Amino acid sequence: MHCCSGTAGLSVPYHASDMKFIAAVILSVCLTSFAADKTNPSSPTSKPEVLDLAAIDRIRDEGINNSHIMEYASGLFDGIGPRLTASPDFVKAQEWSLDQLRRMGASNAHTESWGEFGMGWRQVGTSVLMTAPSTATLLAQATPWSPATAGEVTAEVIAVPSLKEEKDFDPWKGKLAGKIILYGDAPTIKPDAPELMKHYDAGKLEHFRSYPLNGDQSDSFVLPTDPSFWEKIFKERAFLEKVARFFADEHAIAVLRPGGSGGVLYDDTNISFGWFVYRPEHKQPIASAVIASEAFGRMHRLLSHKVPVSVRVNIATQFSGDHEPGNSVIAEIPGTAPGLKDQVVMLGGHLDSWIAGTGATDDGAGSIIALEAMRILRAANVQPRRTIRVALWGGEEQGLFGSAGYVSSHFGTRTYSTKAEEQVVPEFLRQQVGPVTVKPDHAKLDAYFNTDNGGGKFLGIFTEGNSATAAIFQQWLPVLSDLGFSTISQRNSGSTDHVPFVQVGLPGFQFIQDPRDYETRSAHSNQDTYERLSETDMKQAATIMAIFVYNTAQRDEMLPRNPLPHPELEEQRTKPLEGIYPTVEKK
Repeated sequence: MHCCSGTAGLSVPYHASDMKFIAAVILSVCLTSFAADKTNPSSPTSKPEVLDLAAIDRIRDEGINNSHIMEYASGLFDGIGPRLTASPDFVKAQEWSLDQLRRMGASNAHTESWGEFGMGWRQVGTSVLMTAPSTATLLAQATPWSPATAGEVTAEVIAVPSLKEEKDFDPWKGKLAGKIILYGDAPTIKPDAPELMKHYDAGKLEHFRSYPLNGDQSDSFVLPTDPSFWEKIFKERAFLEKVARFFADEHAIAVLRPGGSGGVLYDDTNISFGWFVYRPEHKQPIASAVIASEAFGRMHRLLSHKVPVSVRVNIATQFSGDHEPGNSVIAEIPGTAPGLKDQVVMLGGHLDSWIAGTGATDDGAGSIIALEAMRILRAANVQPRRTIRVALWGGEEQGLFGSAGYVSSHFGTRTYSTKAEEQVVPEFLRQQVGPVTVKPDHAKLDAYFNTDNGGGKFLGIFTEGNSATAAIFQQWLPVLSDLGFSTISQRNSGSTDHVPFVQVGLPGFQFIQDPRDYETRSAHSNQDTYERLSETDMKQAATIMAIFVYNTAQRDEMLPRNPLPHPELEEQRTKPLEGIYPTVEKK
């Protein structure tokens, strides 16, 4: 639908008094066109939406002309920094978030536990210096939940290739004591640097509008669902625990692994010795750090030419308990309408991050977009009919723990496979079996809106195959098109905190965000800092989030839902059909 496309990209300043009239004209013209467009598959089948244009004007004016989002950004990212789940820094971040919510006048600001997490941990400092055959200062970070070295240690480096099975340990027995291990194969770095900044153009947005008949939704972050795929990956991850134990038993000092080039250093549990290193029973027994791939390659080449290499390593880390609780931050704007105020519209992002940067785009941006949306609504003095509830989740990076725990406590539970081979896989990636069991509050949750694809502006929204809701959102576009919001996609989006809501049959949505350098530079890296954020994009995203949440809270009816999932029937649905070929009688 190209109705009123002439307003797209509008950049002239506006005033709230002018916008009320402009928005009313746009809305009336576009709704008339929608009614006449019977052949367009995106045309709504529901009754016309009634939007509170005066409130939307106030929300737009507050979000764009009086934004505080970059103040939130500096306070959280510069002032507190990285926020690993259950770490002392995460605790600081949750207290900071509660303080901001109370200052803006949100109600019932509190933390909610989703259960025991595991070990609290923080990096104090990491340094790696090459001392022979010449000196060099190397870019390095401790891997998450790494133990510390015994202070600063200088030792000879030995290169050990990737080990695939336990018999591969034999050639290295008796050779690793007192050594610093360069573990793995040297990565290949292309001399032509890749383009870092990416933007979705009109062609990409048109691609998202079309549903993928081949089933491939990987470009909207939907993960594979084949259990054998994840079993293979996490079997390999589990073997890394044995590798680390072997290195420790052989009395090696520390392990260095490659983790990115061009000044970008990736550092998460994909580079640790096992996925579950945050659990005390899986505690990593040897110190390890990730270093720049260029430095790894240099030392690897020297060693391959029989040139001795030595490094001075100091990995300083601190543990703060083996059984730390996991928490999320919750607050509300109470609803005002009898019969509707007990219903809830939610918004959020995850507050936890990795450690190499300051967690600005993953997912500090989502957290402060949610905070700023709440502040906008409070400052605009809107009176939502339904309750608006914000959630800043913990534990997303290790397995959607905060959101999944909240959904299980309040809305519905799922049953996962108990097959032995799936126990090496994190629960959120295991095969779901058995019916969904819903709780009374399931009927009261209207929708959940999530942000977790970086700090780019909102270009549209994924509706998870919900045609009726897509038709409703389509009617909201005219008052958002000049902000660059244009695309309603029926595709799914995966791997973040809206997923547990969808899995129990609740409307959960992720926005289509301009990618910027999220996937190419910032996510999980040392470059995930304040400088990766665009102020104009962040203002736009928070404003649109506030409008979406407010529009949902004001509707006479809840947003339509997809049918309740029945994972217990999935295997039967996907079985090959029997008896489709004619029987041939044998002579």
